[in-house]
Amino acid sequence: MGISGGAVSGSGAGMEGVRASVAALDALFLEEAALSSAGAADGHGAGSGVDVLQRQYGIRLERLAGYSKLEAMIAAAKAQDAADSIRIQQAMTPPEASVQERTYAEMSAVEEIAGVLTISSAAAGAFVHQSQQVCSLPPVMDALAAGAISWQHARVVVDEAEGLSPAGAASLVAHFFDPDAPNPARGAVPGKLVPSRFRAKARTWRERHHPESIETRHTKGAADRRMEYRPDRDGMARVTLYLPGDTASAIWNRTTATARGLQGPDEPRTLTQLRPDIAASLLLGAGTINSGDTGSGSGDGSSPQPGTTALGQVPVPRADVLVTVPVFSLLGLTDEPAELDGHGPIPASIARRLVADGADSFYRVLVDPRDGAPLEIGRRSYRLPETIKRWIRMRDGKCTFPGCTNRSLDNDTDHLTAWHNGGETGASNLGQLCPKHHRLKHASGWTPTPATTNEPPGWTSPTGRTYNPEQHDPKPTHWPHGALSLDINPPPEEPPGGNLLDPDDLCPADPLWEEFYTLPYVLPPDPQAAWWSLWAEG
Repeated sequence: MGISGGAVSGSGAGMEGVRASVAALDALFLEEAALSSAGAADGHGAGSGVDVLQRQYGIRLERLAGYSKLEAMIAAAKAQDAADSIRIQQAMTPPEASVQERTYAEMSAVEEIAGVLTISSAAAGAFVHQSQQVCSLPPVMDALAAGAISWQHARVVVDEAEGLSPAGAASLVAHFFDPDAPNPARGAVPGKLVPSRFRAKARTWRERHHPESIETRHTKGAADRRMEYRPDRDGMARVTLYLPGDTASAIWNRTTATARGLQGPDEPRTLTQLRPDIAASLLLGAGTINSGDTGSGSGDGSSPQPGTTALGQVPVPRADVLVTVPVFSLLGLTDEPAELDGHGPIPASIARRLVADGADSFYRVLVDPRDGAPLEIGRRSYRLPETIKRWIRMRDGKCTFPGCTNRSLDNDTDHLTAWHNGGETGASNLGQLCPKHHRLKHASGWTPTPATTNEPPGWTSPTGRTYNPEQHDPKPTHWPHGALSLDINPPPEEPPGGNLLDPDDLCPADPLWEEFYTLPYVLPPDPQAAWWSLWAEG
């Protein structure tokens, strides 16, 4: 399979437009410099008959328009190169290659694009697909390359053409981009509409001219229903439900009606705040929803009475959690944020509530008492204990592949150097990979670089590009105010009997280590308990 000459010539024409746009912007910068010089010479240009400030304002607006046009042209060039990259990769694949080999070759090319653009693999896959679709619609590509529409407008066309036949997609494009079409769009052209308004017009046309009935399409859409979760700032997150319209409307109407019923002179929460509180109550309630309780509720997220969840109160999640809490924060001496696996920083108050009220299981990771590193178990075992798996989850935070953001619990803990090639079962030879990138690692030239006990692996692409590991940037834990002024003398590490073994005298394979790690984990008495009492009193 070769590359068509049209793509090359089109790219050349596109670059001519880019050069012309850059020249126009350069002329505006030169004009502004001349205005500034003239203004300085004759007192702000009063003698030249030009309102300098008004013209400077106009120049900036013209430059903004020029930047927008240039961005569209560059977007067209990026889309063309992305589509051509996949096409060239396919041309380089031997004709006798299997379907699986071709699939992995294309996946590898997408990952290369993700690395070059510094975007996630999912975003790169979407960009490549959108680029291929835009390039397959010449009128849209021509308008984008001319700067007449933005990349957002082009994406609208691709989105609304999804699911249409080639003839249907061509009709949609002709309706909006061909003034000689039998029934062209009336009113403003796409580039003069904000993308959201253009989407509304394109969607209306699609619904009216789609060859399939809306019943058939609704059935297909309902099969794609899903829930999505996205962490946000300040210990918050967003949960989105993609549902049939009637179900989503019923959920919205019920929460709104219930929220209005709870409002009153003693209810401080707004309608906007009540809706998510009620939804959380209905989803997380562990017992009977007491629909007769129309009290205002505290609204502070405190735990409800066992067996009953008052509407508007959010019960504590009863689930296994992996949460890292600084010790002083857990004791309530500081408000340093904790770290919730799969989410990120959360307020210390939430972490304390999870540990005290919500978590049925509180996971820990044993560390080597000699150096504080996670326990390495060497070559004696291929299977991973849960403690090591949880440590890798905490260390890596997500799939370690460049740009991947998958934090799902179905990620694999993979041997970076294979077990059969001598790789050890230890934190420095393990990394977290989502199923997709785990398969890609074993089917392509992407190779991980070594990890350490505290740093995840980096990666090298098939073309030799290197990607440094993404890692946390931990800061020292906060000490309570006044802690440094205390004269704290730690107790001696050993009793004076002198009958203890020195860990450094034991080899890693000594059976005593395995016996030691099977002992119950018991915290020693707090040697500074008296100081905590003094702090609490002070």
